[in-house]
Amino acid sequence: MTLPLPFELPEEQRAALEAAYATPPRAYHNFQHVQEVLRHYHAVAQGPGWQRPIEAALAVLYHDAIYEAGCQDNESRSADLAAEHIERWMPGRGIDIARVRQLIELTARHGTFSPGNVDEEASLFLDCDMAILGASPAVFDAYDRGIAAEYRAVVPGWLFKINRKRFLKALLTRERIYLTPFFHERFDTQARSNLRRAVTTKR
Repeated sequence: MTLPLPFELPEEQRAALEAAYATPPRAYHNFQHVQEVLRHYHAVAQGPGWQRPIEAALAVLYHDAIYEAGCQDNESRSADLAAEHIERWMPGRGIDIARVRQLIELTARHGTFSPGNVDEEASLFLDCDMAILGASPAVFDAYDRGIAAEYRAVVPGWLFKINRKRFLKALLTRERIYLTPFFHERFDTQARSNLRRAVTTKR
């Protein structure tokens, strides 16, 4: 883990976390993705700031720890793993496990929230995870290919394209892709450009 955290992560916990992200092997929802979301977490820390930085950082670390393409309970299982690891390796630190759970489980509803639907800190956390939409075209395209690769063994290619296009179009038609001014101002224009291009290529 190259980016600093607002706490010391025990070595056994770090190893268990990295092992979780390697099972099964993933093209996008891997530990590299966690590093990227942590980069945005640090940008928030230097900008609007976190009220509960430890809980937010733990949610970043664990939000995709359990991931199987097409499964509906990835988020709840990831939240369970986070709670288990915190209780085992980080007892007595005053960590609000319920808040970590809440943040992780909110990621199951990406693209359904509008500004004000969740509190400001949860909004910043969710925007960190969605910042990839506003990445450079090459990085966004690699993300899009990674998602397709993860679903290749789960659903037929034609069905994936239909569902993926529907999801991307729904994001594009939203008045706000990002829930917070901090991310909206930084990424909205590029995100819409990426989404429009992706939608037109999924035919």
